[in-house]
Amino acid sequence: MSISINNIKDSIVNGKTVLGIELGSTRIKAVLIGEDNTPIASGSHEWENSYINNIWTYSLDDVWKGIQDSYQNMANDVKTQYGVTLETIGAIGFSAMMHGYMVFNKEGELLVPFRTWRNTITEKASEELTKLFNYHIPQRWSIAHLYQAILNGEEHVADITFQTTLEGYVHWKLTGEKVLGVGEASGMFPIDIETKNYNKNMINQFNELIASKNFSWKLEDIMPKVLLAGDNAGVLTEEGAKLLDVTGNLKAGIPLCPPEGDAGTGMVATNSIAKRTGNVSAGTSVFSMIVLEKDLTKAYDEIDLVTTPTGNLVAMVHCNNCTSDLNAWVNIFKEFSEAMGMKVDMDTLFGTLYNKALEGDSDCGGLLAYNYFSGEHITHFEEGRPLFVRSADSKFNLANFMRVHLFTSLGALKTGLDILLKEEGVKVDEMLGHGGLFKTKGVGQKIMAAAINAPVSVMETAGEGGAWGMAILASYMLNKAENETLDDYLTQKVFAGKTGSKIDPASEDVKGFDEFMKRYTKGLSIERAAVDNLK
Repeated sequence: MSISINNIKDSIVNGKTVLGIELGSTRIKAVLIGEDNTPIASGSHEWENSYINNIWTYSLDDVWKGIQDSYQNMANDVKTQYGVTLETIGAIGFSAMMHGYMVFNKEGELLVPFRTWRNTITEKASEELTKLFNYHIPQRWSIAHLYQAILNGEEHVADITFQTTLEGYVHWKLTGEKVLGVGEASGMFPIDIETKNYNKNMINQFNELIASKNFSWKLEDIMPKVLLAGDNAGVLTEEGAKLLDVTGNLKAGIPLCPPEGDAGTGMVATNSIAKRTGNVSAGTSVFSMIVLEKDLTKAYDEIDLVTTPTGNLVAMVHCNNCTSDLNAWVNIFKEFSEAMGMKVDMDTLFGTLYNKALEGDSDCGGLLAYNYFSGEHITHFEEGRPLFVRSADSKFNLANFMRVHLFTSLGALKTGLDILLKEEGVKVDEMLGHGGLFKTKGVGQKIMAAAINAPVSVMETAGEGGAWGMAILASYMLNKAENETLDDYLTQKVFAGKTGSKIDPASEDVKGFDEFMKRYTKGLSIERAAVDNLK
């Protein structure tokens, strides 16, 4: 053990480590990795968004306090474990929640409080731009926020000289560079996958659309420069080093990689950036991303198009509801067990009930459920009502009951994925699963494989998360061989030898899920009645 500790110590002292920091919605995490790309130290900071004047926001003070705290906790972890002070790092990368609205004037001052991705205040802008570009522009995208501010007649718009996202802002303050990784840039404005840059035609369309306003800027003047994974994105300035490490131990001059969004770091952390691969993150909410071989034939409201950190097109289906209702039912069984005088271990309870679902009829025996705790845009619900329905002749038993709640946790997701897989003929060789739904070995995987009719794998290391994915992107910039692609780097140097379990779809389950979906689609009017009448 002492050899590896000494090796790690040498890496730290000689600046061979790499740091990734990700600003998530509730936690900022810093992960330092060694020369073999495995984590050697970490630190985090809890934070929460605020709802001020009808806007979800974080203050700039909170941003810097959080980054400094998570960095300091990581540096303290280095000191405690290895007995050395962190003074230099091989490379650094920043990531954060995608989208949102941050605009600055020529003095570099924030013009209005940061509007995060959570704000649904840009519906008119989203609709008009989607129509103009013939390309789906979600409400949370930066361009939708900018155009909505213009439609609202907000005075600050005339003074904009720079617009960016959260990690683009942090990167700018630390390096002086106004840049973004292409994956994050694709959540600001549509990307042309041939040029790997903003779509020029759409930029021209936007400029024409707002020409009558006579602003002093054109859209291309105020957006950050787009970079690809592996590009150099500047170095930590003297001022930046003091901003990141308040103790003053960290030296300037460290290279930074392009800042990326949390979708991109998730793809890297699950090794799903190659074409015909994808990943599914299933917990309280659920989203899937599939790397496409070609453009879709048309725009769909249900599907967001973003890119990998290398600029390949990704179709994303995002749903608000996944496991909350399932968990609520498991808690009912816990209450029952305790009422009967039995002490219950939650892992055992989840495992038992999830596995029971595998004994059910392939189509859940005619049962129907909706897991809508909140609204679900994929199926056009602004509010939700969790619901369980059956007819008198449905096969109502525990196995089918658990099975229908597992199926419905993926119902809205499958609605979106069916557009890709069935209408657009998108091909998927393998999906990688991560999140709470996959915790009980084999069950969530088997259900997901049935939903998408493709193999689903779960990696043993899927728990490291986005900050680690960001560190890997910085490591790639620092250590890649000439002409080595990110895909090769991940497969051969990061994930080589790391095993996962893979489950192929069973034809009976696929057929059963399709049967269930007919019932699910038809029954949406029951959910609508519940929303309208159960206040």
